[in-house]
Amino acid sequence: MTNAEKQGWSFITGERGRNRVRVFTHPKTGRIFLELYDGGRRKRLALGHRDREAAKAKAEEVAAALRRAEVPLRVEPTLQALFDNYGREVTPTKSTSKQGHDRRAMRLFLSFLGPSRKAATLDRRDWDGYVAWRSRSGDTRGGRAKGRPVRPRVIEYDLRFLHAVLNWAVTVRDPAGGFLLDRNPLKGMPWPRDDSPVRPVLTDEQYTALRRAAKREDPSCGLALVLAHETGHRIGAIRLLRWSDVDLARRCVRWRGENDKIGFEHETPLTAEALAALEAARRLRPAVGDAWLFPAPGRQGGPMSRHRFRDRWERLAARAGLQDIPRLGWHALRRKFATELKHVPLKDLCYLGGWKNPQTVLMCYQKADEATMREALRTRRRVRVAAASALVRS
Repeated sequence: MTNAEKQGWSFITGERGRNRVRVFTHPKTGRIFLELYDGGRRKRLALGHRDREAAKAKAEEVAAALRRAEVPLRVEPTLQALFDNYGREVTPTKSTSKQGHDRRAMRLFLSFLGPSRKAATLDRRDWDGYVAWRSRSGDTRGGRAKGRPVRPRVIEYDLRFLHAVLNWAVTVRDPAGGFLLDRNPLKGMPWPRDDSPVRPVLTDEQYTALRRAAKREDPSCGLALVLAHETGHRIGAIRLLRWSDVDLARRCVRWRGENDKIGFEHETPLTAEALAALEAARRLRPAVGDAWLFPAPGRQGGPMSRHRFRDRWERLAARAGLQDIPRLGWHALRRKFATELKHVPLKDLCYLGGWKNPQTVLMCYQKADEATMREALRTRRRVRVAAASALVRS
């Protein structure tokens, strides 16, 4: 093979030291790159196609622009520009809760890094600095949550959004034909970790105490408690259920993707306890069609807010004597559901509780318990005894 064949095709135009521009094919991939010197530094730009004639035309265009002292390369995008594009093209395709987080995360990163910051210049100092700043700032939402400490998991959620934006920018072209970013500058950064996460699992005794306390509250409070316990779903998805999502005849419920944190649309069967609670709620307050299971009080017309659900949990916990347990909330019912169904195949459990990733169930929701471990050892012993007996008989 000749040296020319090894190096591949190339085309050069312009004057050396002034406006010299070269286009060439990569010897392994065949992709065409444009090369020039800008301020004494060599720069390369992937053209994104394999059309040699078009590449030659682009080289001559850039050389002419250099001769006229114009800036031939694309302008590196700022964070504000990236967020504007991402928010216009990608965010609207997400669920409502994800859209809300996208907007909050954009405000946070622009506040910390500044809207004019070049996205390509982000580095480890920015990464670590944001983690420290977010920890000091606390919860930025309104109401009683404002200023509360945020855990590493929340900060990781913000950083994963920034990663998604940067990865998206690597795949999207600008008007000049180049990609918005050549690479994700934050690829490989370490995610913040919580070495001692607090994830309480509700016990049967605590659930019974909450059921008794719910009888002294609004009936819808008891319905929400039963549905959270029997379906294992997030309270955010439960509060947005409509009666058209519930099929009492078929004993099943539809979970709409737009109401789900991860956009997972699916249908699950209802237990006898959940069915009884729904039938009782319909007798007490007849409703059909797209009426909300948990309507907002008064004449607002929408569903009950998440703040009211939080307040209701706090009242229930206080009546049940559980108010002093750290981080005990609606999500503790979801962990109870996952832990009690450890014997179910992960595929079925994920579908029942609305999880997409089985690893999330194992890492964050299921808890080891003594009863399950002892039963596993008893089962192992029975298997070993049976094997030994079979060996003796043979």
